[in-house]
Amino acid sequence: MKWKGRSRSSNVEDRRGMGGVAGGLGGIGIIIAIIYTLLGGNPGDILQNIDTGQTSNAPYVATQEEEALAEFVSVVLADTEVVWSAIFAEQNIQYSEPKLVLFTGSVESACGVAGSSTGPFYCSGDQKVYIDLSFFQELQDKFKAPGDFAMAYVIAHEVGHHVQNELGVMDQMNALRGKVSKEEYNAYNVRLELQADYLAGVWARYVQGENLLEEGDLEEALTAASAVGDDRIQMEAKGYIVPDSFTHGTSEQRKRWFYKGYEAGDLSEWDTFAADEL
Repeated sequence: MKWKGRSRSSNVEDRRGMGGVAGGLGGIGIIIAIIYTLLGGNPGDILQNIDTGQTSNAPYVATQEEEALAEFVSVVLADTEVVWSAIFAEQNIQYSEPKLVLFTGSVESACGVAGSSTGPFYCSGDQKVYIDLSFFQELQDKFKAPGDFAMAYVIAHEVGHHVQNELGVMDQMNALRGKVSKEEYNAYNVRLELQADYLAGVWARYVQGENLLEEGDLEEALTAASAVGDDRIQMEAKGYIVPDSFTHGTSEQRKRWFYKGYEAGDLSEWDTFAADEL
């Protein structure tokens, strides 16, 4: 993908090196200090030795490679802003751009504290996408999905969840919680995730239309979509699959819905919830 030297988004929030705990000592530290005081001690003696979960005040120093990734993420985010602002405008809707948070280790969001092992995610509570850039190395090494457009697919997929949130799909999903069985909710969630794959494909079509794709880019995205299929992940982790536990869709489904969005280039066929077959 041609991205170097292109416009970046102003909606990137850099929290690298900050850790996932906010608000000072936290409840446990305060309780320990109170007990120590009641026993006759000086709370200052123990407070200075409590690990607050925060990092030092030293600035986070990123490698040159990581800074390049941060720039890349910002360029891709800017592209999504252009695409979805235009598509929403065609429907006489104003697109509210999401924030993208870069973090290391763990991060606190409106959806709770999450670690890097969670992978990239979108939180509808604060309308932010969260990414630890180390995931992209995992995408290459663990999931065998190298390439910059594989990384771009991941970002576009998470932004796709924001698009769903803007259009009310997330509210409909949240309304189902506690009203259907776990298996049924999983099935709905598969449709939600495949829809986000479709939306990522719509974005990819725009990139192609702007002559920003390079040879092999589309294949990189399809490889990434396939690599994160529930069936492949479960087979590699357990040696067997449990379809009722799928939450994102099979490798074949994820590839197909991404490519379907790429071919359509709009929202004409995006309704996975109405599809008879996935």
